[in-house]
Amino acid sequence: MKLALAAKKIAVIAASSSAHGLSALWTFPSMVGASMLIAWGAECAQFVVSQGMALAILAWLQTLPEFAVEAVIAWNRDVPNLTANFTGSLRLLVGLGWPLIYVTAAFFHRRKHGTPLREIVLDKEHSINVMALFLPLIYFLWILCKGTLTLVDSAVLFILYSAYLFILNKIPSVDQEAVEDMEYVPRTVLSYAPRVRNTIIISLFASGGLLIYFLAAPFVMSLKALAIAAGVSQFVFIQWIAPFVSEFPEKVSAFYWARKVTGAPMALMNMVSSNINQWTVLVAMIPIVFCWSSHANIPIVFDTMHLHEIALTIVQSALGFILMLNMRFSWYEAAGLFVLWLTQFCIPQSRFVIIFVYLGWFCIEIGLHVFKRKQAQAFTLFIQLMKEHVFMEGLVSDR
Repeated sequence: MKLALAAKKIAVIAASSSAHGLSALWTFPSMVGASMLIAWGAECAQFVVSQGMALAILAWLQTLPEFAVEAVIAWNRDVPNLTANFTGSLRLLVGLGWPLIYVTAAFFHRRKHGTPLREIVLDKEHSINVMALFLPLIYFLWILCKGTLTLVDSAVLFILYSAYLFILNKIPSVDQEAVEDMEYVPRTVLSYAPRVRNTIIISLFASGGLLIYFLAAPFVMSLKALAIAAGVSQFVFIQWIAPFVSEFPEKVSAFYWARKVTGAPMALMNMVSSNINQWTVLVAMIPIVFCWSSHANIPIVFDTMHLHEIALTIVQSALGFILMLNMRFSWYEAAGLFVLWLTQFCIPQSRFVIIFVYLGWFCIEIGLHVFKRKQAQAFTLFIQLMKEHVFMEGLVSDR
């Protein structure tokens, strides 16, 4: 009798998992469609606001599923899994997302020109995104040293993100002459009068964002069912599979731009904007939800495993930052980031060693800058943009 009941229960779970797994057949293409809508919205919006601000809006919409996953974990006060989602998500962006953008751009560059793509060269405005990674990473060293995450940390991270948005808002939009280089849909949208154009852009963002919001749960459930069927552990699912699924919108829009080669810098900055969003606002949300759920101002205390995960994520992002400091992303940098990410993914016990590999590479890059083999162009360009659009504008308004 007990065997019969157990067999029946297993059959029900299997049937449920199968049903959720099959839902991937409709959630997957629907998510692609939603991602394309907001990608077109961002592509058009850069002619109304700065490209960086358009990508910041895009990052917010694209990371809605990640915020949802992290909020649920924090609300349930699931401390053992608290760092799994955001550390896995950030490491996927740098270790897999950035290299895949280079590969996509290189593939279409070779097909179009018959020559290899040595590097992706960033635009002047992109120095803001590169430099915006710096302060959150520095602050996270403090979080790592004290081993806790509190409401004070939330406030600081929110201030850093607000400063980033403030600077982006001062940067002018893209020159209208570049409209002719756009593809059919964004070019058509931009051909309308400003009022109609702006309404369509808002509609693209809103419809794409709403679709992603409502698709997030069934999409994650379908992947979770497939993971259960494959025997994947909960921590691995939260750290790698859930972030991979939730970052799917970012990857779709980024690869859509990267295939045009000239859009590769924007594609890369799409990923960097998501990095900034998660290092600041996403992490800042965790103590707020955690304390709200606890009805008390309680610090989140990290154990040794959490601290190792955070340290690994910090050094990987710090390496990504210094690699882009010269406003270029080369083939060997993409290859190195991917190999190191793949190693830690396939051999989890190697993560502690990988921390020192990242640090070693970081020190080499520091040496290249010190001995002038590389130029810290992002810093120089960032200062120029601040003088031109933030400080000078402030002086003019004072007069």
